[in-house]
Amino acid sequence: MKISIELSLYPLAMDNFKDEIWAFIKRLRQVDGLNVVTNGMSTQVFGDYDLAVTNVMHEIKQVHSTTNAAVFVCKFINGDRSQVEAES
Repeated sequence: MKISIELSLYPLAMDNFKDEIWAFIKRLRQVDGLNVVTNGMSTQVFGDYDLAVTNVMHEIKQVHSTTNAAVFVCKFINGDRSQVEAES
């Protein structure tokens, strides 16, 4: 089964918040089998359900263990939503 995950990371009260966000994204991009797409507002992760969920949760735990406070806003939807549907 495939999954699509949209994530936004908000490290709170950190001077180097951009570094923390990019480090999180780069670690996810190193996982073979995941397609990681970023834009100015969020990061999308597409791939096998177990692979994606396991690695996203691992990286969320990593951020929480190395920062004082960070908020994640996440959306999970079954299926690969990486292709935009054409307007009808």
